[in-house]
Amino acid sequence: QVQLVEYGGGLVQAGGSLRLSCAASGRTGSTYTMGWFRQPPGKEREFVAALVWSGSGTYYADSVKGRFTISRDNAKNTVYLQMNSLKPEDTAVYYCARRTGPVHSDNYYYTSVYGDWGQGTQVTVSS
Repeated sequence: QVQLVEYGGGLVQAGGSLRLSCAASGRTGSTYTMGWFRQPPGKEREFVAALVWSGSGTYYADSVKGRFTISRDNAKNTVYLQMNSLKPEDTAVYYCARRTGPVHSDNYYYTSVYGDWGQGTQVTVSS
């Protein structure tokens, strides 16, 4: 079993930056992809970014391209989401997720392909 713990959320003004971290513990050896999703108030959970653990690719939602960067630290079993130029519409609970097997890159955007989830961390961007 794998546990995912996110931290780094908070309140920031528009234009500011935050870095989210997601630390994985337990049986992490079979990690294939790590993803970040977010759920704005009153809306469904949506894809933000994904990273293939081997380093073969990163993927972003159009809404965050050029502003957010996903990265990893293998030694720490941690994935990060650097968020710059934040906007009020980025306000959401941010979740990290893990997938253990290969999947077509077209499917990284779907919550259903991820088997492990963190508890979420709140990000609030004020205007």
